[in-house]
Amino acid sequence: MTTRLIRNWIPLLRWGLLLLPIPAIVIAQTQANDPAERARTMSAQSERNGLAEPFRGLSTDGTITPGLFPIRSTGVSTGPVRQAASAFLASLSDAQRKKTMFAVDDPEWRKWMNQHFYIRQGVGFNEMSDAQRAAAITLMRASLSAKGLQLSRDAMRLNETLAELTNNHVEYGEGLYWLTVMGTPSATEPWGWQLDGHHLIVNFFVLGDQVVMSPSFWGGEPVIARDGRYRGTAILQDVQDAGLAFVNSLDEGQRKQAIIEAAKPGNNNLTEAFRDNADIKRTGIAASALSPAQRARLQSLIGLYVGNMRDGHAAVKMREVQQHIGATTFSWVGGIAPDSVFYYRIHSPVILIEFDHQRPVAIGNRGGPPTRDHVHVVVRTPNGNDYGTDLLRQHLARHPHPKS
Repeated sequence: MTTRLIRNWIPLLRWGLLLLPIPAIVIAQTQANDPAERARTMSAQSERNGLAEPFRGLSTDGTITPGLFPIRSTGVSTGPVRQAASAFLASLSDAQRKKTMFAVDDPEWRKWMNQHFYIRQGVGFNEMSDAQRAAAITLMRASLSAKGLQLSRDAMRLNETLAELTNNHVEYGEGLYWLTVMGTPSATEPWGWQLDGHHLIVNFFVLGDQVVMSPSFWGGEPVIARDGRYRGTAILQDVQDAGLAFVNSLDEGQRKQAIIEAAKPGNNNLTEAFRDNADIKRTGIAASALSPAQRARLQSLIGLYVGNMRDGHAAVKMREVQQHIGATTFSWVGGIAPDSVFYYRIHSPVILIEFDHQRPVAIGNRGGPPTRDHVHVVVRTPNGNDYGTDLLRQHLARHPHPKS
């Protein structure tokens, strides 16, 4: 029994799910030979643990800074997103639509996870007709920039590459991504959509002409397809190379401030699934300690991530970032050689970005040291506005909705 128990714990340790206690009965259930039952058990436990606290938002010390995200007009139309979402919903059958639509304040927003085993809600690309898939891609195209759409589609394609490499088309594949819609697409009322799957999560909240696109997650294992159907596909090389170039642009004294750990033995991301209320101190080098040219370079690095939004809303977000650049920090873990593995975090009151070279899970030396062929990046909005929650709170305070 002990051997079997340890063997079944190993995947949980790799996925980081044993950070919180798991009841013995749950562990016993995961020993069943039924993969679907194991997935249901682990998904339910992840949600219970992750949603045990009400949403508060990321902070530096447990306190949320108020007033950072006012309701205002951006002057950038969200009409194309609304129209694309309405067309997508209209393309679904009644049964599909029923399992895809949720209330705008539903905790479904928070139920996302990168791991492949997680049981998701909504309608999957693998169960859509060709016309429905086209409508789903149109929704993504209306919401994301050309760069962001390419990155997202390539993350999906690399999941197909992973299926080919592992000969596992049950747990991995291009079609294993699910869409949900929160609220009803509207020009005046809050609503949004979520795309959730292995190595790709996008949360897209809309209120009038304001948009919040976080939490967002992109990743891959591998990050470059060296063979197979999508040979040549590569993702996240730009943010990898730009981050490395930035840390190497610092002088010796600045690098001593930025590098908080020289060794990187494991995974470092702090804000992945169900870490909505993480308290993370700003560490590393402050932007105020950079030269004007270096600050501009840091903003360009941030822009690579923000630029996954449509151009107009990306420009709005970058103006917000610039307003708080003085309170922004950059921290680094790992080496700075051309072939090093590393982690970096950019942290301001209005955006938090993490880039992480991860340990192998599905290919290579499973559980070994981090590799450049497994990458996770996360973009968050601290201080209570992930999922547009602070905008929604303000809207409901001004326009109370009757409880259903």
